[in-house]
Amino acid sequence: MIFQPELETMSRDELERLQAERLRERFDVERNALHEQPFTTKSDLRDAYPFGLLRVPLDECIRIHASSGTRGKATVVAYTRNDLALWADCCARAIAAAGGGPGTIVHIAYGYGLFTGGLGLHYGAERLGCTVVPASSGNTPRQAQLLADLGAEILCCTPSYALAIADHVEDPARLRLRAGVFGAEPWTEQIRGAIEEALNLTALDIYGLSEIVGPGVSSECIEGLRGAHVNEDHFLVEAVDPDSGAPVPDGEVGELVFTTLTKEALPLLRYRSGDLGSLSREPCPCGRTFARMARVVGRTDDMLIIRGVNVFPSEIERVLLALPGLEPHYQLVVERPGRLDELTVQIEGVVESDPVREQLEHALGLSARVEVLPAGSIPRSEGKALRVLDKR
Repeated sequence: MIFQPELETMSRDELERLQAERLRERFDVERNALHEQPFTTKSDLRDAYPFGLLRVPLDECIRIHASSGTRGKATVVAYTRNDLALWADCCARAIAAAGGGPGTIVHIAYGYGLFTGGLGLHYGAERLGCTVVPASSGNTPRQAQLLADLGAEILCCTPSYALAIADHVEDPARLRLRAGVFGAEPWTEQIRGAIEEALNLTALDIYGLSEIVGPGVSSECIEGLRGAHVNEDHFLVEAVDPDSGAPVPDGEVGELVFTTLTKEALPLLRYRSGDLGSLSREPCPCGRTFARMARVVGRTDDMLIIRGVNVFPSEIERVLLALPGLEPHYQLVVERPGRLDELTVQIEGVVESDPVREQLEHALGLSARVEVLPAGSIPRSEGKALRVLDKR
């Protein structure tokens, strides 16, 4: 199902004309001069905390959300009534792309509150005409019970929390789940496979960041599963070299940069997301014509440097979850007990530590200690998973 086919399937020529018109109206910038404009960064939002970058009076804003602040001061985002409406449309598109429609039961286990996940998908599901179960996060055994008792067909939560819920599902055959809309944290194809096996559904990626709107900036479709469609009528996306800022060609990994074309309260020009991914404009079997983002491979500020070796946590995850006998739960502990950094990889499963250590060293050129812990030892997240404990 396509929620807004007149927009989601417009020709590329029509889309580019619409983008140019909206860019001109919102920022007085011509489309062919966009690359000449300066970037906006998270530091700009933090420096203007809390409302210094608002472009409308605060009394015209009817909602406030904020980032978690895990990497510094939280960024505060305000929404006008129109901002919330476009956000609901974007999230409705995501749920429709997962096979949802009027009457579909959607179980939302993202956190509600200042975090954008829960309310964003909630209003999107209602906008589509779905029946919403606003479970929020927490009380994980009850989540599994509600999925079975209420017959949810689509589950919305973080990938790590989907795995935590799966730990409490005694009989997946009792569930009516057919799709999941998972995001808010980086995850790999191996995690996708683990979720699909544990919950017997098709796992789809949804991407967003609170500074731009929240979840719904892009989302995968159940027909394609080859990247998340960016809602380009609302968000103009670029991929640039993280160091030089120069554009990179489609298919090449770069830092994703977004310009909001329709937001009223907090429009942002060329916002550097910090997320690393690539873009494709090849046709998709679903019929949507929007550009697609490949899975985010890491963040510019997430890269670990261990004894001179650069590595992203997602690379370690790919190695770990390709090994038989490991559970899809792990944690990376970085310490500096002396002059050199040390990495300890904590895992669960029926496996010896030496083969895991050897695989990591062979694949990444990185030596690490490996600790095999009893089942349930690694904390399960109810929101964004904390994969890295940096104690340096």
